[in-house]
Amino acid sequence: MRVVLDTNIVFVSVSSTSQYHWVWRALERGDFLLCVTTDILDEYAEVLEEEMGHLTMQRTMNAIVNHPLLQRIVRYYRWNLIVPDPDDDKFVDCAIAANADFIVSEDRHFRILQQVEFPKIEVIGIEEFKKRLGLE
Repeated sequence: MRVVLDTNIVFVSVSSTSQYHWVWRALERGDFLLCVTTDILDEYAEVLEEEMGHLTMQRTMNAIVNHPLLQRIVRYYRWNLIVPDPDDDKFVDCAIAANADFIVSEDRHFRILQQVEFPKIEVIGIEEFKKRLGLE
């Protein structure tokens, strides 16, 4: 399963006290292949450091970038599909370039993708992701 995780999903899953920590554990176990671009990694690091501190950010990013099922994607084309929040386009572009199965996000800006016929990108929420991983 090839997946792009929005930053909001990574952020809520890192802490062992979070109800969504199962996402982080599933990543550690290799239950899915995580697709990222440099822009996505930069955003993960920025948000984690801002919200959780430098040490947590460092440890989390080391775990991500050294994960054997991490797939680094090069974005050669910008689709510009998330008009309300162009900063989210990096996740869409990564999903398209990686031929990802879906993006996992709770961000409402991704809803616009339901209206896009081509390229078709599926966006699912965290609870649906849990079902697809067979963890429910």
